[in-house]
Amino acid sequence: MDFETHFSTRLAALKEEGNYRVFADIERRRGAFPTAGRHRDGEVQDVTVWCSNDYLGMSQHPDVVGAMVETVQSCGTGAGGTRNISGNTVHHLALERELADLHGKEAALLFTSGYVSNWASLSTLGSQIPNVAIFSDEKNHASMIEGIRHSRADKVLWRHNDWRDLDRKLHAAGDRPKLVAFESVYSMDGDIAPIREIVEVCEAHGALSYIDEVHAVGMYGPRGGGVSEERGLAHRIDLIEGTLGKAYGVVGGYVTGSTALCDFIRSFASGFIFTTALPPAVAAAARASIAHLKGSGQERQQQRARVAELRAKLDRAGIPHMANDSHIIPVMIGDPVKCKMISDILMRDHGIYVQPINYPTVPKGTERLRITPGPLHGTAEIDHLVGALSQLWAHCALSRAVA
Repeated sequence: MDFETHFSTRLAALKEEGNYRVFADIERRRGAFPTAGRHRDGEVQDVTVWCSNDYLGMSQHPDVVGAMVETVQSCGTGAGGTRNISGNTVHHLALERELADLHGKEAALLFTSGYVSNWASLSTLGSQIPNVAIFSDEKNHASMIEGIRHSRADKVLWRHNDWRDLDRKLHAAGDRPKLVAFESVYSMDGDIAPIREIVEVCEAHGALSYIDEVHAVGMYGPRGGGVSEERGLAHRIDLIEGTLGKAYGVVGGYVTGSTALCDFIRSFASGFIFTTALPPAVAAAARASIAHLKGSGQERQQQRARVAELRAKLDRAGIPHMANDSHIIPVMIGDPVKCKMISDILMRDHGIYVQPINYPTVPKGTERLRITPGPLHGTAEIDHLVGALSQLWAHCALSRAVA
C-alpha cells in the first residue's frame, strides 16, 4: 500500500468538505485574557478569544498562578513518574481531598485529563463488573464512548436526555448489573440533562449512576460543584467525573465517589496505573482554583451577566443561536464552508477568535460557532462581536432569526 498517497487523499477530501481542522497559533498573556496574540507570517495580531473553555478566566487568577509558581520553586517541575512508582505527593493528596469535599464524596482520584478520567473509569467499570450493561446517552462525549467501547461491555444507547426511554431500556435489561452514563451540560448544544429524573430512574432499577460534569464544575452550584450540586442531587449520584482544565483553568481530570469505588478504579485502571502523574505544581494550582471558587460566586455571576447580555444583543441583531440554560452559546450556520469562512474573516478582519465547529464534532448540517462569554469580556467587546457577525450574516446571505 502507498501509505503517503492514502494519507494525502484523505486529507484532501477533508479540506474539500470544509471539515479540515486548522489550529490557530495563539499566545496567551497573563493578565490580558481574553486578549491574546495570534502569530502568523512573522507578525503578531491582537485578538479577543471567544471560544475558550477557560470559562471563568481562572488560569489568570493571582492565587492560581501564585500557587503554581511557588510549588515549582519548592518541588520542581515534574512528578517523577506514575504515582505507583514515584509515590503520592502531598499536593496530589490535598487536591483529592479538596475534590471529594467539593462533591460531598468520601474520596476522589486524579487523572491527567478529563478525557483520560472518563476513558479509564468507564473502561475499568465495564470490564471489571461481571455481566454489566452500560446505558449511554446517545450524545455522550467521545471519551465516554471510547471508554465504554474499550471495556467490551454490552452497551445500550438511550435517546438524548430522554429519561423515559432510559427507564424502558433499564427495565428490559432485567436483573443484570447496570451502569448509566450521562453528562450534565452537553458541550456543543449547551443543553442540561434532567438529572433528577435520570437519578430516580437509576435508583428504581438499582443502576450505578455516572455523571460527567466537566462543563459544569466551577460554573454551577453555590460552591462550584456542578449542576448536581445546584439541584441538590450530588449525594444521590454514585460517581461524579470532572475536569480541572476548563472552569478551573489548569489541566487534569478526576472522579469522585465512595472510598471503595475510587480505590477500585485506582487498583484496576491502566489509564491511572501506567500514566505519569500530574506535576505537583499543577495539583497545587488546581487546588487553589477550586478553593477560591468554593468561596467566591463573583466570577460565576459576572459570567452569567455576560451570557445574558450577548444573547440579548444577538437576538436584536437577528443572529440565530441555540436556546439553552447554560453558558454555551452555539451560533448556528449550518454549512461547513461558510462556517470556516466566517471564522477566518472574524479573525483576519475583526480580531475575533472563535473556532468553527464542524463534523464530526457536530452532525452535518448543524455547523456552528461555539461562543463562551466569560466574566472578563466587556460590553465594548460584545458589541464588536455582534457587529462583526451582523456584517458577515449579510455578506454570506445567511438567514436572520425572527424576533
